[in-house]
Amino acid sequence: MIINKDILKKYALNYLNRYASSKKNLEIYLWRKIKKSGIFNKTFKSDIKNIIQELEKEKIINDEDFANSIAFNGARNGKSKKLIKYNLIKKGIEENDINNALNNLEEEIPDYETQSAINFAKKKKLGKYGQFIEQKKDLSKMARAGFNYDIIKKVLF
Repeated sequence: MIINKDILKKYALNYLNRYASSKKNLEIYLWRKIKKSGIFNKTFKSDIKNIIQELEKEKIINDEDFANSIAFNGARNGKSKKLIKYNLIKKGIEENDINNALNNLEEEIPDYETQSAINFAKKKKLGKYGQFIEQKKDLSKMARAGFNYDIIKKVLF
């Protein structure tokens, strides 16, 4: 199969139709499609860059909105601030967009880290939300999830 810019754009739009994505994540997806085809052309790098710029100009893809979405979903699902930040870095979001998303989250929900820790403890049945058998295990699970000790004490004990 021959891949050109039009086909790459079609792949990008189909992917964005199904999934929310960052620019970096979309670029990785398109490179995987090229690699899978087995055909490499020197213009692919500029084609991908142009496609992403077009999609950004048309407001189809926006890293700041993506970061806000991931941050709010993470807080709702019991993810710590550190874990949310790590996931956004992994998706290729720039540092200022990450900080803006976390600041928006703090403005919207001032004690979101505590609420998130409570959601995590309920989900994993830790501390007073579970059987409270082994405090050390519960504490270590919360610590591995990225919550700090003060928040863990508030939530578990």
